[in-house]
Amino acid sequence: MVTMGQCYQNETISFFYNNSGKELSSHWRPKDVVVVTLGLTVSVLVLLTNLLVIAAIASNRRFHQPIYYLLGNLAAADLFAGVAYLFLMFHTGPRTARLSLNGWFLRQGLLDTSLTASMATLLAIAVERHRSVMAVQLHSRLPRGRVVALIVVVWVAALGLGLLPAHFWHCLCALDRCSRMAPLLSRSYLAVWALSSLLVFVLMVAVYTRIFFYVRRRVQRMAEHVSCHPRYRETTLSLVKTVVIILGAFVVCWTPGQVVLLLDGLDCKSCNVLAVEKYFLLLAESNSLVNAVVYSCRDAEMRRTFRRLLCCLCLRWSPHKAARYPPSTQTGTSTQIILPENGHPLMDSTL
Repeated sequence: MVTMGQCYQNETISFFYNNSGKELSSHWRPKDVVVVTLGLTVSVLVLLTNLLVIAAIASNRRFHQPIYYLLGNLAAADLFAGVAYLFLMFHTGPRTARLSLNGWFLRQGLLDTSLTASMATLLAIAVERHRSVMAVQLHSRLPRGRVVALIVVVWVAALGLGLLPAHFWHCLCALDRCSRMAPLLSRSYLAVWALSSLLVFVLMVAVYTRIFFYVRRRVQRMAEHVSCHPRYRETTLSLVKTVVIILGAFVVCWTPGQVVLLLDGLDCKSCNVLAVEKYFLLLAESNSLVNAVVYSCRDAEMRRTFRRLLCCLCLRWSPHKAARYPPSTQTGTSTQIILPENGHPLMDSTL
C-alpha cells in the first residue's frame, strides 16, 4: 500500500516502474534487440567521429581560435553523449530491473548532462558566430580566458541539470508526481528540460536569422557599387543552405523527443509516449553524430586535417612503406565574402 508523503528509497526499480505503468521486461524482446543494435551502432559512430574532430583541432594550430575551442567542446560533449548512450545500451532491457536506484540515477544523469552540454554549446557557437560576424571578423577576437569561462558555464549548467534529479528533483517521496518515461523523475523536471530545449532552439533561430539578414544586406550594398558577381549570389545561397542545415538538423533530431517529454511532463493521460520514447531518444543521440558533420566536416581545412590524420593511421598500420600524404593546396569551398571597405572575410563555413 502506497502512503502519501512517505519516501521509498529502499524500494526496487520494479516498484517505481509498476507505479508509473511502464513495462519492465524480463527477457529480450525484438523491440529491445532492434533498439540496442541501432543504439550501439550510433554510439560507436558518435565516438569515432567526435574523437576525430578533437584530434584534428588539437593537431592543427590553425584551429587554435575561439570558434574552434567551442567546436572542440561540442565534440567533447557529443563524445560524452556517445559514452552515456553506450552505458545505457549495456544497462537497458531486462538489465534495467537489476539496477539499484543509484545506478538508475547514474544512467539517467549521464544522458541528461551530456545532452544538455551539447545543446548549450550549440547555442554558445551561434552567439559567438553572431558576435564575430557583426564585428566583421572571420574568427572572433574573444580572449581565451572568456572562452574557457564560457565552456565552464556550459558544463556547470549541464552538471547541475544532470545531478539535480538524483538529489532533489525525483519522485521517491511523491509517487503521484512520477513521470511515465522516467519513472523515478518528477514530471516537472521533464517539462522544464523540454521547455529549456525549446528556448535554446528559439534563441538559435533568432541569432541565425539576424546573421542571415545582416549578410544579405551587406551583399546587396556591395552589389550597388560593383557588378553583381556570381560569387555574391553563391555566397547568399550558401549561407541560406548553412542556416537551414543547422536549424533543420536541430529540429529533426530534437523536436520529437522534446515533444514527448513535454507531453509526459504535463501528464497527458491520452498520449502514448512510451510507444515512441526509445526511438526518439535514439534520434536525439544521433544529433551528436550530425553535429560533427554540420559544424566540422563542412569546413575545408578541417576535411584536409581529417585526411592527413586518417592517412597517417593507414600508413602506420600498412605493411608497405608509402610516401607521406602531401598536404592539399586546395582552398576548399568555405563560404567567404571579402568586404571592399576593409578586406575582412565576413562569413566562413564554420557558421
